Amino acid sequence: MSKKIASARISAESSALLKELNDSLPFDKALYREDIEGSRAHAWMLMKQGIISPEDYEAIDRGLERVLEEIENGTFGLDGGDEDIHMAVERRLTELVGDAGKRLHTARSRNDQVAVDFRLYVLRHDRQIAGLLRELIASLLHRAEEHVETLLPGMTHLQHAQPTNLGYHLMAYASMFRRDVERFENSYERNNLSPLGCAALAGTPHPIDRRLTAERLGFREPTLNCLDTVSDRDFALEILFNIATMMMHISRLSEELILWSTSEFGFVRLSDKHATGSSIMPQKKNPDIPELLRGKTGRAYGNLVSLLTVMKGLPLAYNKDTQEDKEGVFDSVRTAELSLKVLREMIDEMTINREAMEAACAKGHLSATDLADWLVREAGLPFRDAYHIVGSVVNRAEELGKDISEMRAEELAQVDPRIGEAACELLDNRRSMNARASEGGTATERTREQIRRMREWLSQETLA
Repeated sequence: MSKKIASARISAESSALLKELNDSLPFDKALYREDIEGSRAHAWMLMKQGIISPEDYEAIDRGLERVLEEIENGTFGLDGGDEDIHMAVERRLTELVGDAGKRLHTARSRNDQVAVDFRLYVLRHDRQIAGLLRELIASLLHRAEEHVETLLPGMTHLQHAQPTNLGYHLMAYASMFRRDVERFENSYERNNLSPLGCAALAGTPHPIDRRLTAERLGFREPTLNCLDTVSDRDFALEILFNIATMMMHISRLSEELILWSTSEFGFVRLSDKHATGSSIMPQKKNPDIPELLRGKTGRAYGNLVSLLTVMKGLPLAYNKDTQEDKEGVFDSVRTAELSLKVLREMIDEMTINREAMEAACAKGHLSATDLADWLVREAGLPFRDAYHIVGSVVNRAEELGKDISEMRAEELAQVDPRIGEAACELLDNRRSMNARASEGGTATERTREQIRRMREWLSQETLA
């Protein structure tokens, strides 16, 4: 059989350049499992509906199982002259089982075939990435639980702002990654619909049952409209968007780990397993993993923008442009899954320097807002007046070469006589941190509450 089995209308040999431009086997061979799974379900439905004989179905099913074995053991290499994975599988099947193999494509087009293959792939990785995110969150919760009392300077504009604890800071990232989990799981639920049976664009005159194949393949139900289905790539755009957003969160965490591992901060030390040296400077220990994770975020963004651009001008229904949907998704999925695994391992094994974090809280006048709040609460001042008084207190602390938390009561009273011993006590950074006990705040007890609630969410049933 000619490898050009999908070309009944075209008689001339394709240009070598057209073939190079058109053939997708080098990358869509990644879908071989999904293609064979979808074909077995389709053949089973054809037999159930009396469209092919039980004998032909048995031959097709055995043949497809054999093709799968040959691909996985390397005896059928997917590096030949076939146009795509669909044609490669069908060609080999027909070589194995003869005319029965030619009946497989009855009531089916490559349009719905590729749509079901690709959708199965994306849904499978929605689940896998959500699972890896949950494992990362579990690691963050473990480290957070260890450090609910470890003081850490909270920052805005990368300037010291208010005292927090490290567990609270890590819970901020756990919250980001929880939203990522929810996006992947929501995408899975929304897109868990079967394209199989839509054929080229308008359905088929054969008496098929799309619900049979949907159930067999684990979809919730068939898609509603065949014209939309064969050209729909929203599910692919969603996983690309979800990965891009997740990688943005990973990049933000990576940036902080890079900063925190510098001599200037010294808050964390990465394991030697997760750092590299310099080719010329023997003292160097470089944070290559977080730097690479930060860099790969741009790659994930590019894959999303690329597919958005491909899809923006396509008329209904299928167009060959849509072949450009897969490479970016495959790349982003690989990047996402590897990034999550290595980030979790790095967090589990990094060393946290409590002393350096707590020493950093003695700089930047972190408890200044507590004094302003005290003047509002105890002296009855409008907040804006209290704000300016505390600004003067900070200026005086600078003149004395002190942090505001180190000022004595008499030094505070020199700035404003209404500030006394009681105000001096509340400038302690640990007290300041624990004073922020409103829901969602940084107080140790509130941080423990956030950890508990996140653990409860994490224990809930995940996608099947």
